[in-house]
Amino acid sequence: MRVLGSLLLAVSVAVGCRAQTPAPAEPPPAAQSLAPAEPLRGQVAAFDQEGAVVYTDGPASADGTGRFYMGREIAQVMSHRGAAWLERPDRQREERPDDLVRALGLAPDAVVTDLGAGTGYFTFRLAPLVPRGRVYAVDIQPEMLRILEDRAEAEGIRNVAPVLGSETAPGLRPQSADLTLIVDAYHEFSHPREMLEAVYQSTRPGGRLALVEYRAEDPDVPIKPLHKMTEAQAVREAEAAGWRFVENPDVLPQQHLLIFERPAE
Repeated sequence: MRVLGSLLLAVSVAVGCRAQTPAPAEPPPAAQSLAPAEPLRGQVAAFDQEGAVVYTDGPASADGTGRFYMGREIAQVMSHRGAAWLERPDRQREERPDDLVRALGLAPDAVVTDLGAGTGYFTFRLAPLVPRGRVYAVDIQPEMLRILEDRAEAEGIRNVAPVLGSETAPGLRPQSADLTLIVDAYHEFSHPREMLEAVYQSTRPGGRLALVEYRAEDPDVPIKPLHKMTEAQAVREAEAAGWRFVENPDVLPQQHLLIFERPAE
């Protein structure tokens, strides 16, 4: 079985199951409009229909795209050629991924989205925790999903569903997930506002978003600046898409574990 589709059309393919048809995302009812702002010198602004600045474009810095959102330059995306780095042996010691997934407190029947799943490093840690649930492993690179899919098939893991997403949406049905986990990927999203709004729509009321990013407040964290985020910046961006900030538990050595909630209706 191979993942088919276009990067502009999100197609969900479950291992051993039929594909699901994604529904178009709508703006979350709680979303906040971004206040109009002047672009920085040398940047060109892009506005939404209400006249608010969404993105600005300007000269790119090292490892950057030259595209800015709420004052933050969006980082370049790591391609599938960097897959080996995702599976590096030191990652367990450096990031303590098992502590991360335990901290999520998942119910056995939870439906979880691993957004920016890559090779499935977290997907296959989440799957055993939801034996009566499902893990949607979402990525926009078919090459990453093929690596993940081959492993799921080889190991007989039946509650993992690879999903080919787009740059603006995960490609899941409305209110279909209990939690979305985004690990070290959000800072690379080319359309962060649209993506967080789409994730909001795919989350059940009362469901959660877990955003994991290296701590930009800590100069000792050995990660390039554009691949780190401050808590304040992440909270600001998530709240602009309607999410409610819940907590940032101190469980990881180098990263924030920022928990947000879609308010119950």
